[in-house]
Order: sequence, then C-alpha cells, then structure tokens
Amino acid sequence: MEGGKSHLTVWVTFPDRETARQIATKVVEEQLAACVNLVPGVESVYRWEGKVERAHEILGILKTTEALQETLRDRLVELHPHDVPEVLFVPIAGGSEAYLDWITQSTGGSSQSD
Repeated sequence: MEGGKSHLTVWVTFPDRETARQIATKVVEEQLAACVNLVPGVESVYRWEGKVERAHEILGILKTTEALQETLRDRLVELHPHDVPEVLFVPIAGGSEAYLDWITQSTGGSSQSD
C-alpha cells in the first residue's frame, strides 16, 4: 500500500479543549478517523469579517483514508461550532506500512495484508 494514494491527515482547529475532545471522540467512534492528536497552545491570527482577529485554539491532526474524505469533511463541518471551520486534507506521502494498515483497519477498511 503506498502512502499518499489512500491515506490523509486532516488539520482542524477547535476553539477549546472540550470541543476538540468531543468532536475527536465522535469521529473516532464513528470510524471516520483512526486517531486524532490534539495539540494545545495554538495561537491563530486571521482576517474575519474585515478585521484581524487572534484566538487561542486547539489543533486536531486526524488520520483517515481518502475513501472517507467527503464523509469526514461533512461530519466535521456539521459538528464544529464555527461558521467556517478549518478542515484541510493533506495526503500522506509515505510512512510505516504497519501504521498505514492500522489507519485503514481502524476506519473500517481492510488492510493490504488481509
């Protein structure tokens, strides 16, 4: 199995730890993501409604498969409290084959070795 063709990381920012944990738990329980790393201490500077804003956020780094991209995107947008949540998909270019297989298995797919 080649990374990049079927596995993705997803970057999502959350307004607070509790929201991040709730959404992360849901998408893992629903097998839309294999894992979510929550990184506290992110400070964002962005333009919103014509003004420069600053916010302290939690960064979520999710691991999933390309097959689940649209479903996961829609679910994250549905669950997220922001009007325009950051949901960015980044292809995984490579990695441990065992880890990539684990992502596939944890999201309801079958791995190369199955």
